[in-house]
Amino acid sequence: MDKRDRSEIFRKRLMLAMDRSQMSRSALARKTGVDRSTIGQLLKDDLPRLPNAQLAADAAASLGVSSDWLLGLTNRPERPGDIVAAAMAMSPAERSSADSQLLEWHRESAGYKIRHVPATLPDILKTEGMLDWEYSSQRSQGLDQAIEAMRDQMEWLESGASDYEIALPLHELEACASGAAYYAGVDKQVRHQQLHFIADICESMYPRLRLFAFNARTIFSAPVTVFGPNLAVIYVGQFYLAFREGQRVRSLMDHFDALVRAAEVDARGVSDHITKLIETHR
Repeated sequence: MDKRDRSEIFRKRLMLAMDRSQMSRSALARKTGVDRSTIGQLLKDDLPRLPNAQLAADAAASLGVSSDWLLGLTNRPERPGDIVAAAMAMSPAERSSADSQLLEWHRESAGYKIRHVPATLPDILKTEGMLDWEYSSQRSQGLDQAIEAMRDQMEWLESGASDYEIALPLHELEACASGAAYYAGVDKQVRHQQLHFIADICESMYPRLRLFAFNARTIFSAPVTVFGPNLAVIYVGQFYLAFREGQRVRSLMDHFDALVRAAEVDARGVSDHITKLIETHR
């Protein structure tokens, strides 16, 4: 970049950073250990002027921005450590807080397609009977909040704010139908009502809601939700890892697309598949 162009970028960004932080020329001069006239010269637009490395670093540190941004080397004003922190954040995954956090992320992504791989069956499609069983150990506080969160998410889904794609392993549906693995001990009527509900919703809300079932023996996925192009969240257990850096979000989009391509039951056939599972395990 030509020196004149770079100095103009530096001047404008220095003025912008000073304005945002409400820092005067005198205050910046004190923080950087230079004369006020030195700061004044950098802000003049008559001749190209650039600071030395020490002053550029000190000014950036004083203003809470990166020196690379001041010098036009990046369009992100945050300091490198702040960029990393913003690109990946951790949120607690306790039921009482995580459900409201998830709904907030859903609303943030309104207008974008949402891609979701659940940990079990999708919370957004769970019946009150299934939630009652899941929360039986913490009935005093968790169940009512979970039901309310489920209703809020269903209301959001029915609003048509975003298209919604779900990919889950075939064995999850099969286990629910047969009462195996995670669903051992759940009353058959609860399990089958749950599956009927999913089948009915997938049928009535297609193509706005699309559910794909993949074979976990041939392709694997951790629980993950991609909220449009700007946010992806991986469920770890006790917390969520939220990614906002573009390349990482795109990588998780590609991962979800691979699950859809590998699906053995696609969105058009999932309702029939679930109905057959119920008939098999009557």
